[in-house]
Amino acid sequence: MAEFTLVEFQSRLAKARRAMDDAGLQALVVSDPSNMSWLTGYDGWSFYVHQAVVLTLEGMPHWWGRGMDAQGAKRTVFMDDDHIHGYDDTYVQNPNKHPMGDLSRLLASLGLERSRIGVEMDNYYYSAAAHDTLVRSLPNVQLSDATGLVNWQRGVKSEQEIEYMRRAAGIVEAMHGHILNVAEPGMRKNDLVAEIYASGIRGANGHWGDYPAIVPMAPSGMDATAPHLTWDDRPMASGEATFFEIAGAHKRYQCPQSRTLFFGPVPQKYLDAEKAVLDAVDAGLAHAKPGNQAQDIANAFNETLNRAGFEKDSRCGYAIGISYPPDWGERTVSFRRGDETILQPGMTFHFMPALWLDDGGLEITEPILITETGHECLCNTPRHLFSK
Repeated sequence: MAEFTLVEFQSRLAKARRAMDDAGLQALVVSDPSNMSWLTGYDGWSFYVHQAVVLTLEGMPHWWGRGMDAQGAKRTVFMDDDHIHGYDDTYVQNPNKHPMGDLSRLLASLGLERSRIGVEMDNYYYSAAAHDTLVRSLPNVQLSDATGLVNWQRGVKSEQEIEYMRRAAGIVEAMHGHILNVAEPGMRKNDLVAEIYASGIRGANGHWGDYPAIVPMAPSGMDATAPHLTWDDRPMASGEATFFEIAGAHKRYQCPQSRTLFFGPVPQKYLDAEKAVLDAVDAGLAHAKPGNQAQDIANAFNETLNRAGFEKDSRCGYAIGISYPPDWGERTVSFRRGDETILQPGMTFHFMPALWLDDGGLEITEPILITETGHECLCNTPRHLFSK
């Protein structure tokens, strides 16, 4: 059953349709599961096969996917059953017939065989074969790239969405607290990650934990010089830093936060890096308020960091909200020079000022909410380098 009111779904559809109309589209084929869920409430681990939401300029959207997953759609979307369409299982991973052939028939039945239809071409879930099949099956349709069209409508969160983000924030707080309690030199990294997963799924403050859109990243020592390594079975060791890039999740809303733990006396270079990052975070957060641009946060952060003798050559933040694997970002706004997106109340971001040094990494990050008067850090996890 959908987790939002019909009024909220109608508001979302209206936003998407205004963007469609501005782009000259008569219909939209949405294959990103985050966008599918945001538009209809659909929630299921079925994105390994082809599925989509078809949105036209009026009426209820249509869910389309594998026949066996239509039952899950009936359990989660807000639409009537006659707007749920399942394709035959012979289409699944069959080199001789593609599911988009079935979708083409649905689009034609909706009177769209001569329309301009948007598709999410630069998306994890929309393949070259999918596009080729649609082109061949609908020769009189003009397919237009609508990547990000729905994503950008998701930026300003509703009160209910913010509530789910707050619950996810409480979960990631609990996860970091659990790490500090149980991590110790000699502990196998996979055993620690098992504890992280257990804490995240148990949830916090009476709210259950959903699965995160990215697995825990917890590299130690030289592995922590790279940003996206996961874990193995090596014991944790004294004299090494480990950063934990993890997220709490609730009803698919993601709240990532990172902290770093050092076993043993902390070297001066890490203390210097910690001070530089914390000062730069404060400088960036001073610009996290409505009316400013996304780049204002990045510019203030980088200027402060550079004065301390450190440099970060990647973005230092991005929009977050509802998400499915493999990414917990919304793939829209970035905190980096040149992003002129105007910050608005209700936007949520992961302020991600990570540093990767020559012998380890330092991540001290914050999920933030833009408010009417400034910003709010969604988590209360102490903001510093932990040592044990």
